[in-house]
Amino acid sequence: MRHYLLVIPLLFATPVFAMHCPNDMAKIDQILANDPPPDDETLRRVTELRTEGQEAHEAGDHQEAVDKLGEALEILKAETGRDAKAEE
Repeated sequence: MRHYLLVIPLLFATPVFAMHCPNDMAKIDQILANDPPPDDETLRRVTELRTEGQEAHEAGDHQEAVDKLGEALEILKAETGRDAKAEE
């Protein structure tokens, strides 16, 4: 019985992560279109993380996708001064 108590929350967590990914990708795309980082290396890194996040999302590895996309958003926040997570 206790095993079910551990598994049930995981069943609900995966769809939440899956829905979170497209929102983060859209935020990254919006920032890159409207206020890209001035540094080419930072732009390259954010673009790379966004791509890796999308690939992880499409492969069903939503925790990896959330991690990669979150890292990209944090870099953008540091570079642009915009809190991308608060712009939901």
